[in-house]
Amino acid sequence: MTLTELKYIVAVAREKHFGRAADACYVSQPTLSVAIKKLEEELDVKIFERSAGEVSVTPLGEAIVRQAQSVLEQAAEIKEIAKRGKDPLSGALTLGVIYTIGPYLLPELVRNSIKMTPQMPLMLQENFTVKLLEMLRTGEIDCAIVAEPFPETGLAMAPLYDEPFMAAVPSNHPLAQQDAVTTTDLKNETMLLLGSGHCFRDHVLEVCPEFARYASNAEGIRRTFEGSSLETIKHMVAAGMGVTLVPRLSVPKEALESPRRRATDDPHIRYLPIHNEDGHEPPSRRVVLVWRRSFTRYEAIAALRNAVYACELSGAKLLT
Repeated sequence: MTLTELKYIVAVAREKHFGRAADACYVSQPTLSVAIKKLEEELDVKIFERSAGEVSVTPLGEAIVRQAQSVLEQAAEIKEIAKRGKDPLSGALTLGVIYTIGPYLLPELVRNSIKMTPQMPLMLQENFTVKLLEMLRTGEIDCAIVAEPFPETGLAMAPLYDEPFMAAVPSNHPLAQQDAVTTTDLKNETMLLLGSGHCFRDHVLEVCPEFARYASNAEGIRRTFEGSSLETIKHMVAAGMGVTLVPRLSVPKEALESPRRRATDDPHIRYLPIHNEDGHEPPSRRVVLVWRRSFTRYEAIAALRNAVYACELSGAKLLT
């Protein structure tokens, strides 16, 4: 057996689909399928149950996949050991970022990284939190920028910044005439949510828990709608379909600089700060950097954090 074959079975176990696993491994599906069949024949066991449109891991396959993950981690550690005597800032750093952070942080972060550590190019991967944590465990990425909370993983973690939420409402909506909104103001509105898998969806439901029951049953079609990305949801707000919450970094700068003036990028949206009636801090999320404890390029992690701190994080509170 080879490390490549082990990588393939881990990918299939994660994706539950041969085509998506092949895409994740940058190979054709026939190449991946043949390699896995060869490994199953070599071990004389069935690792996967295959049926129409669905792939599941056999009980014995579960144990094999877990061991394969461990082997891949140890193989990655061998490479890290070899790098210890070299410049830890030399060579690519593979960074994962969740979908609701990437489009708004990465443009400036990449520019800062090129300026501050040109010898350490960033290899970027956008995905859901759960997927990124799995990719960290298997060594497919070196570190990830995610938002709390997330499952306990035993990973090393460093806080980056706290980011407040803002409400996005149609510019012709009665709430658009206010300087700020409260969660009470939003209770009777149609709430636009991200689809399942996005952690920001959970953040919104935590701020507005009354929408949780609508988001999980057919009754909610008149009270909630779902979108595939924050930008899609903003278009839905602009069309007057409802209101939503967004992280502050996703708000156009001109809308923050002159709240009463319509943003040129979003002429039909008004962005409003959220005030809590109970005197607590306004709703926000904590953004953190996570990496494997076995990852030895500590200087690379520090350099990435410095590149984040050099970004213009409007309205966010840096956590150094």
